[in-house]
Amino acid sequence: MNDHLLQLSPEPVWRHFRTLCNTPRPSGHEARLVETLERWADDKGLAHDRDGYGNLRIRKPASPGCEGVPGVILQGHLDMVTQANSDHPHDFLNDPLDTYVENGWLHARGTTLGADNGLGVAAALAILEAEDIAHGPLEALFTLEEETSLQGALSLDEGWLEGRYLLNLDSEDRGEVYIGCAGGADVVIDADLPMRGCDDGEVLRQIALTGLVGGHSGADIHKERGNANQLLVRALRALEPFEIRLVDYHGGTLRNALPREAFVTIAVDEDALPALEETLADLQALYREELAGVDDNVTLTLSPAAVSCEDAEALTDTATQLLVSALHAAPYGVERMSVEVPGVVETSNNLGVVTLENGRFHLCALVRSLRDSATRNLADRFAALFGLIGAKTRVENVYPGWTPSADSTLLTRFRRIHQEQLGQDPAVKVIHAGLECGIIGGKYPQLEMISFGPVIRGAHSPTERTEIASVEEFWRVLKALVADIASGKAA
Repeated sequence: MNDHLLQLSPEPVWRHFRTLCNTPRPSGHEARLVETLERWADDKGLAHDRDGYGNLRIRKPASPGCEGVPGVILQGHLDMVTQANSDHPHDFLNDPLDTYVENGWLHARGTTLGADNGLGVAAALAILEAEDIAHGPLEALFTLEEETSLQGALSLDEGWLEGRYLLNLDSEDRGEVYIGCAGGADVVIDADLPMRGCDDGEVLRQIALTGLVGGHSGADIHKERGNANQLLVRALRALEPFEIRLVDYHGGTLRNALPREAFVTIAVDEDALPALEETLADLQALYREELAGVDDNVTLTLSPAAVSCEDAEALTDTATQLLVSALHAAPYGVERMSVEVPGVVETSNNLGVVTLENGRFHLCALVRSLRDSATRNLADRFAALFGLIGAKTRVENVYPGWTPSADSTLLTRFRRIHQEQLGQDPAVKVIHAGLECGIIGGKYPQLEMISFGPVIRGAHSPTERTEIASVEEFWRVLKALVADIASGKAA
């Protein structure tokens, strides 16, 4: 599968990326890939081990004469976001990705591509096997469950890694190098809400909000794209005059992906259906006007529900009103832009996953900030708001931000190499997304770190794609940087 990747350049990177495309690797299911990489390391005579959580490290001794230079850690995560279009069934636990090239970009048919962070992993493997690159001691650190919880990095063993420089290969733009990132936390809210049977004259209908672009809840949060949960809840708020009651709700699948679709089943008086349908049509037109040029295909549809009133219960009138009001008032999107780093989001929230089944309400939001105090404050606002409807809130998977260090010798060296290889100075940036560098740096404060990578667009959505030419540029810079560190030359 994906044999066409072997015709692309640089061949070593695309060959390893083909292995990743052919090996299912959702978060929490990376074991098959880990075993594949361990067999590959054995074939190459490379040492490998795992830490207590299962993160994989592959090591290669320094080239002759380079034993005394600082060690380099090549770091990426093995898992990928698993998103598919609703009209494209895909079994991410068993099926390989189906990739294709179009106009210089690599895509996957109907699903995420896994270039985030598969290309970084592939490049690290290509460096490990290269025989034409002088290098100091090399470690490739491949972490687990980055996309769902950052748990691999959070659980990383201390005192395990040996290198001095860490190259995180999980960024997504040419001509840029990242030296800082946001921290964050998962805000998880649960409540059991009262239900009752249908009233005489009530019928069940499903409302679907679809057609959004989606994207990365950090890197794309400032692009004003629609959030399916926010838009559908806004519609439910507008439908309150029809005295609707909620039966179930399913919106979003990952807390770090902007939700593209959301579905709700409502109980409503049958006589109100014509007016309700007209209201939804007006809302769709309004949404398309508001999101023009960003989410032009946003769609609201009304259809018969999969169950009947005889077989279902709905929330009580009061529970419906309280839940819809709380969701409608919940923070979402950009909360504050940074003053210290102009043009960068400081604090944001993604209403990532919302469900209601048999009266059991569940919400998982991802709060991010360059300031840990702002992360805590926004999480507390969720607790305060949903506490008003009797919900319980817990904050999980808290991870720190990565404090920028603009005077590091590694950054100075990278900027020189980038200029030599690509003829331009890279833009030095801080990213609102949650790179693993902040967590790893907390465990290994002696490390100097930077993050860079090829061009990737649409990460965390089925529109994910990578510019093939940028992978060649990324590879040139990475090779030259590893060799330059091994040369012992001043930064």
